[in-house]
Amino acid sequence: MDFAPTSRVEQVIQSMRARIAGRVLTPGARLPSIRAAAAALGVSKSTVVEAYDRLVADGTIASRPGSGFFVSGPLPPLALAEIGPKLDRAIDPLWVSRQSLEAGDRMLKPGCGWLPASWMPQDALRRAMRQLSRRQDGTYLTDYGEPRGLAPLRQLLSRRLADQGIEAPPDQILLADSGTQAIDLLCRYLLEPGDTVLVDDPCYFNFLAMLRAHRARIVGVAYTPAGPDIDAFARALAEHRPRLYITNSALHNPTGATLAPTAAHRLLKLAEAHGLTIIEDGIFADFEREPGLRLASFDGLDRVIHIGSYSKTLSAALRSGFIAARRDWIDGLIDMKLATSFGSDPFAAELVFQVLSDGFYRKHLDHLNRRLAQAMGETRMRLEALGFTPWSEPKGGMFLWMKVPDGLDSAGIARRALADNVVLAPGNVFSVSQSAANYMRFNVAQSRSNRLFAVLERALKANPAKVADFGDKDLRQMRN
Repeated sequence: MDFAPTSRVEQVIQSMRARIAGRVLTPGARLPSIRAAAAALGVSKSTVVEAYDRLVADGTIASRPGSGFFVSGPLPPLALAEIGPKLDRAIDPLWVSRQSLEAGDRMLKPGCGWLPASWMPQDALRRAMRQLSRRQDGTYLTDYGEPRGLAPLRQLLSRRLADQGIEAPPDQILLADSGTQAIDLLCRYLLEPGDTVLVDDPCYFNFLAMLRAHRARIVGVAYTPAGPDIDAFARALAEHRPRLYITNSALHNPTGATLAPTAAHRLLKLAEAHGLTIIEDGIFADFEREPGLRLASFDGLDRVIHIGSYSKTLSAALRSGFIAARRDWIDGLIDMKLATSFGSDPFAAELVFQVLSDGFYRKHLDHLNRRLAQAMGETRMRLEALGFTPWSEPKGGMFLWMKVPDGLDSAGIARRALADNVVLAPGNVFSVSQSAANYMRFNVAQSRSNRLFAVLERALKANPAKVADFGDKDLRQMRN
């Protein structure tokens, strides 16, 4: 058999897999010895040894010392729950995430909250990994990270936050494994079960799932294109005496809106008067075409905690985020982090630092935001042609919050689209009050396929009836 030098091991693996799949070698059958396989395939014994080792590692074959290698028993078939979209799953705050993450590459995902892999800086990440691999100090590959997180990255984040008007010295920055972990740590540190938390209505659906996990009482405040309805916000403060308010100030998720200065000023005055702490999620800040205001820049990290991550712009696989908070809270958050995850991921931190510090990142963002602006215009035009109506005009980012045609229900549309292998984001997954049934969030970067609009057109013509997607128990939990 003729092999290319760089693929001999893989060729041996494929040959053995083919013989097993073709039932030439059945479960329990003994494989040719290393010497016999090397002679039959025309490769070295070391090539066969490596191929067999990899087949043992993935469970295809088993090694019996003194006896040789044998074909493992057949794997159990995939359960029905692992095959295809889950059409019977309740449309709750985790519906979009579960459908998007479990679907793999076979489905279109205009409802998800991340960019296509082809839009991410894979060459820059590979270059950074090569640079790291040449370092003599390899402790980032084997040791726990320091509790606060990589010092050079915290220094760099401090400078980047200063560009946004946020004064956050490195000792007031704590690295986390993601933006989600940052919120989880803050909820663990600041909340007790039964505490009330204000969120925007609509808001990022994982805020709802996270707060429910912490047994918080969730109160929604109607969101407008300029920010939360300030009068409703004031009433909620007086009536419910909340401990926290969690929001996006930069390119709000799901609406794409930008917080207006007047709303920000009144919001902070109310927070001061009522002893409210604000968690400001700035994960989409780098998608702004023009830098917007930050609540933390006005507040000086007194009542506002600022968090962020690079999962949206660099890589979701790196899981690297941060918290900028009051100095006297950082030690308590470090203890909470040690108790729940025992340190940071040093490899992710080193890799993020390499990419952010080599001058590439700004060019990447410029290119990314140009692509998003073009996709925003194209997606909006095609959705409007189907009868969707935009809620506002986003100033950047990846999200369009669209009203579905009159008389239709976004959850019904999403269920019909899912049957055609398209994951959509119906409005009520974002809404505490369940008042967004006639809205839907679209990720414009994931909405460039003609198939999506053909599926949408069929779903609209099916005229989905309005349905209640949360069960009574779920609704009670959301309201209590």
